[in-house]
Amino acid sequence: MGVSKQKAAENRKAIIAASEKLFREHGIDGVGLSALMKAAGFTQGGFYNHFESKEVLAAEVVATAMDKANRDLKEAVAAPIEPGGNRLRRQVDFYLSGTHCSDIEQGCAVAGLTADVRRLGHEAQLHFASGLQTMIETLTGLIAEQCSDSEDTDEARREAIAFYSEMVGALILSRAVAGANPELGEEILNATRQMLFRNFALDAGQGTR
Repeated sequence: MGVSKQKAAENRKAIIAASEKLFREHGIDGVGLSALMKAAGFTQGGFYNHFESKEVLAAEVVATAMDKANRDLKEAVAAPIEPGGNRLRRQVDFYLSGTHCSDIEQGCAVAGLTADVRRLGHEAQLHFASGLQTMIETLTGLIAEQCSDSEDTDEARREAIAFYSEMVGALILSRAVAGANPELGEEILNATRQMLFRNFALDAGQGTR
């Protein structure tokens, strides 16, 4: 008896979800079809019932991960904030926390997938670039709202790109050394957090600049 369209769609989503976790942890080239299908609860032989190739799967993983990352970012930005609080500071505190740094499977999709994207096909790169563009737009709005001297849209966008690049870079570096030198990993997060607080005048009690 054949599998229903609904069940096939559910199975496809399960494979994408399992693959994303493995790709983040081991890299796309570091995971074989057997391992990812086993993680999803299926046999390797069923892979080609859902995807033409691993490259097609990787593109869908990137698209799914970036879509979710953008939804999460927009929800985080829109969440109510305490009186006297600052949405930008809250984002820095979350992103550069030890908890987020250690959450490779569920944390930032950009930090988790960046190293692999340049080696993937054009479709995966397009999904990544489109998702990153949306993130920058969200952060541009946040910076323009929170920082009184960033009312110019072009300037706010430049600051958003630098802001996000600094956070992602710090997260990637911290994760890279966490196993061998956790103190250095923590130092990278703390130094970047303090630099961003200073550059965007986000010190506690200071509000916006």
